[in-house]
Amino acid sequence: MIRVAMINEHIREYRMSKVTARALLAATASMLMGGIATSADAAAYYLQEQSVRGAGRAFSGEVADQGAASLWWNPAAIGGMTGGEAVFGVSHIMPRGDVHNNGTLIVRPGQAPAPVGGNADAHNPINTGTLPSGAIAYALTPRLSLGLAVTSPFSFTTNYKADSWARYTADKTSLRMVDLQPTIAFAITPEISVGAGPNIEYVKASLSNFLPNLSPLLPDGHQTLKGNGWDWGWSAGAQFHGGPFTIGLSYKSSIKHTLDGQVITAGLFGPLAGQNRTIDTKANFRTPWQAILGARVKAAPKLTIDGQVVRFGWKKFDTINLGAPLNVAIPENYGNTWSYALGADYAVTPSWTVRAGIQRDETPTRDKHRDARVPDGDRWNFAAGTSVAVTTNIGLDAAVNYIDFKDASIDRTTAAYAGTPVQTPILVNGSLRNAHALVLSLGAHLSF
Repeated sequence: MIRVAMINEHIREYRMSKVTARALLAATASMLMGGIATSADAAAYYLQEQSVRGAGRAFSGEVADQGAASLWWNPAAIGGMTGGEAVFGVSHIMPRGDVHNNGTLIVRPGQAPAPVGGNADAHNPINTGTLPSGAIAYALTPRLSLGLAVTSPFSFTTNYKADSWARYTADKTSLRMVDLQPTIAFAITPEISVGAGPNIEYVKASLSNFLPNLSPLLPDGHQTLKGNGWDWGWSAGAQFHGGPFTIGLSYKSSIKHTLDGQVITAGLFGPLAGQNRTIDTKANFRTPWQAILGARVKAAPKLTIDGQVVRFGWKKFDTINLGAPLNVAIPENYGNTWSYALGADYAVTPSWTVRAGIQRDETPTRDKHRDARVPDGDRWNFAAGTSVAVTTNIGLDAAVNYIDFKDASIDRTTAAYAGTPVQTPILVNGSLRNAHALVLSLGAHLSF
């Protein structure tokens, strides 16, 4: 997310049982805090794999569905429940694609524009990763319920080789986020439920890239930013249940994250050697808000149709602000987006359900502002899944998603040492090609 190599480049405009349930949540938290979640397949660096049940229908009815599996999308999902429920899932995300150089140039001071050099093709720069998630909920009274969801909604890893053409804009990126969402929900009437809760998030980030020395005969320098911090936001929602219809709506706030960290620069020679140092600093940025509206309709005794629309407030991710002694605001220029999904659940037998769905998801990255650190494009998500009851209290969930990305330009012009006599523009000209992802998800749910 935080482009360290671009600290100065944009100054001139130039990113079971109760015991079993507790064990599931403890395992989820441990895995997430350990940094297992790695790569993203939703827009930019957002991860939507917070429910295996939801993955099976392309996340088309989560805000209107009930139970612990829908807590991330709607705190009201546990309003009016009886007893307790716990869910746990793991998604293995396998992104593929090429980031290709179409003629990127570097303009060193006093020299003519020259090819940036390096390997012209970066194959599969977004890492394969495994994302766990889980939630638990319990009804204290027939109307009042408490819940907790443990998720990793914004996590990302890209890894370019040291000889890549993209090395001056992206080397290695590691963003890990853990979201804890304690929730309280209340059934105002049998038809209407409301819920709310804070989103407590921990972020750990490490981002790096190479820096050009003034002579092309010298090896590249290198720069890394690493930091971490805790911050919080909130979620609120409501559901209406009437006859064959269930309607849900919710809002998840933007969260301002402040990371305490360091900028480490090394490997610069000559007039640039004075920049080889470690600087303690802070960085802050905002995640997008989400407004979600959805419905589920029981069209037949065995068939339920699901639909969901999400508006993402990605404009909140407009700048990355670096504090003293750097005091630089780096523009990101993300745009607000829409996601649309339609799906269905079909109960083959009382103990076996199959589901499927399709989703259209827009990228918040924009032409002329997209770089290799987050190579992203609009995408279609095709999904299928199933749930099987093993016993009266325990069930298994499985899903498969295939995501097809639209080819996109990688064309954000940057400059090393911008605003100084040794300003070195990088005239980026690349593209994302043949990108797709396969996601395999497996989980369990239990009631108690």
